[in-house]
Amino acid sequence: MEYLTPELKSQIEAQISSAPVVLYMKGTASQPMCGFSARAVGILNNLGVNFTDINILESDDLRMGLKEFSQWPTFPQLYVAGELIGGADIMVEMYQSGELATLLEKQA
Repeated sequence: MEYLTPELKSQIEAQISSAPVVLYMKGTASQPMCGFSARAVGILNNLGVNFTDINILESDDLRMGLKEFSQWPTFPQLYVAGELIGGADIMVEMYQSGELATLLEKQA
């Protein structure tokens, strides 16, 4: 079944372009609902980054459609300047190398 309708694609594109840093996650920044989402929020908070959090648990259509949109099967998903950066593991690697801080500084 295809979840990514033209309307949902437009909604996702609008969300991604609404802020320089967008994190699709399970739960919210103040109440992550899984360890990976909590790790992603922790990294962004440690870097002092303002970001928009979008709870994918509130909509099955969004959760499933976003997987099709991004061609990325898991959550969280971090978007910076409209581009998919990746999930928690990639964020950890980029954080540890300093690459994430450099990328996010350009968005400030």
